[in-house]
Amino acid sequence: MVLNERRLGDRILSALEMALEQEHLDVAEHLALALEATLTRFGGPGAVDHRELSRAMVEAFERLEALRRKARRLP
Repeated sequence: MVLNERRLGDRILSALEMALEQEHLDVAEHLALALEATLTRFGGPGAVDHRELSRAMVEAFERLEALRRKARRLP
């Protein structure tokens, strides 16, 4: 976790990581949606975003999927 986050997306990612650590699935779902919104908000309608997800974001989305499976008791 980065302590001096300047971008909104960085702060949301930090909150998402905390929600995942505490296994708060409902909160994590909302934060993941907010993170996705911050990643796609630039450029306007029809714009193509060429930025790649950071490793931390990829890991957070993977952890979210694992938490979803755990909540649904899926393998």
